[in-house]
Amino acid sequence: MTVSRRGFLAGLAAAPIAVSAGCALGGPPAVVSGPRALPIPPLADSSVGADGVRHFRLTAQPGTAEILAGKRTPTWGVNGPYLGPTLRARRGETVAVQVRNELPEPTTLHWHGMRVPARMDGGPHQTIAPGATWTPSWTIEQQAATLWYHPHPHGGTEKHVYRGLAGFFLIDDPDADALDLPKDYGVDDIPLVIQDRRFTATGALDESDPTDIGLLGDTIVTNGSAGAYFRARTSRLRMRLLNGSSGRLYHLGFADDRAFQIIGTDGGLLPQPLSRNRIQLSPGERVEIVVPIRAGDRTMLRALPIADRGDIEADRAREFGFDDSFDILDLRGAASMEDAPAVPDSLMPRASIPTAGAAAQRRFELEWFQINGRQMDMNRIDFTVAPESTEVWTVRNIDNWPHNFHVHDVQFQITDIDGAAPPPELAGWKDTVYTRPGSEYTLVMRFSGHTDPTYPYMYHCHLLLHEDHGMMGQFLALAPGQRPAPMAMPAHGGHG
Repeated sequence: MTVSRRGFLAGLAAAPIAVSAGCALGGPPAVVSGPRALPIPPLADSSVGADGVRHFRLTAQPGTAEILAGKRTPTWGVNGPYLGPTLRARRGETVAVQVRNELPEPTTLHWHGMRVPARMDGGPHQTIAPGATWTPSWTIEQQAATLWYHPHPHGGTEKHVYRGLAGFFLIDDPDADALDLPKDYGVDDIPLVIQDRRFTATGALDESDPTDIGLLGDTIVTNGSAGAYFRARTSRLRMRLLNGSSGRLYHLGFADDRAFQIIGTDGGLLPQPLSRNRIQLSPGERVEIVVPIRAGDRTMLRALPIADRGDIEADRAREFGFDDSFDILDLRGAASMEDAPAVPDSLMPRASIPTAGAAAQRRFELEWFQINGRQMDMNRIDFTVAPESTEVWTVRNIDNWPHNFHVHDVQFQITDIDGAAPPPELAGWKDTVYTRPGSEYTLVMRFSGHTDPTYPYMYHCHLLLHEDHGMMGQFLALAPGQRPAPMAMPAHGGHG
């Protein structure tokens, strides 16, 4: 028998054309006027002090944005009305980010995928009150990758992300610079955050009636615009794809089934490019692809029905949006194109993390809004880890709901899925993995050298409603001889 969420909680610039945004939740497709040129998130301004520290300034603020053509939507954004600028820094640099909260309620800003000291992580323990400023600083200790930032207030993450608080954080390094890949930001290297939204008749965001996996929308918004197109001027286009939705999975491909090359996942470039014509992303996951384009080309990046459903019944799959199809981005080739070199056969070497002598082996079972049968308690430390130690975590989705799994401060490797080697597209560095209902995933990770007896790191489902309702735990990283001294926090977030 399927148990509902409520039941569980009770117990606990072209000629205008019509663009179909998709068919969601069994209803008619949402039609938006368009298309409009794809907005490119601006690169965040920064300055480097005499000490070599790179400084950024970010402000979370309310505003209004034209997400739907001709309508103004009340939104939240960072340094603007919706979404935020792209932060960019290099491996080995120290960065300092001044984050000011001009919203009417507390928020946080989490650096998703970043190796960062726990007190700088931006999780639920680093709340920024209205009118207050938080200034984290850390040294970039990882390879070139496409990361992102978003709020993480306990019990309120879905609402804050849904209203528009999110942005990219790109890391560069000399090894990636040396590869002959598209790298002209906004020209042949395009960040693309894919989100689903629902709107009222007046154009406001509709936050009512979430499903068991959260707020599912009937309109796709790419980089803050519905019905967008991009005109490519080079024969190969690098796209950094982020599933920025709160609960929806995307099974992505092009309308003409053209092949593309996967060059990177959450934590950086793969050893070799992979030729594919489909890729699936759950909330929070990223993938980098290179797409071939010819002069005068036109194709559509689409989200197709989710084929691999595990133990989800047909009616539940429909409720979760697995049957839906959406147009994501109208991709066009200019009349004349600049030729781009082929993607190199070798990208970034990846050494396997040795598991012999692992400091710990842990097991996590995902069900409803719980991990291992417990909901999040802000004042409970679930376990501790040693700095620079290796651990093996086994994660099993025992539910008939979709879940995924995200760990703060690490990029992990997936060593097997249900006892078999992972597909090549999941064999790179990951910080978030979709867990198909009924399947088991083995993850190996090596923790950073950061320690803190007071501030914990999180692990959780990144379907944001699930996180908000308690599908999360926390751990401390302790140096030898350190004793836990966790800070006191409110017992409950915004859920329940």
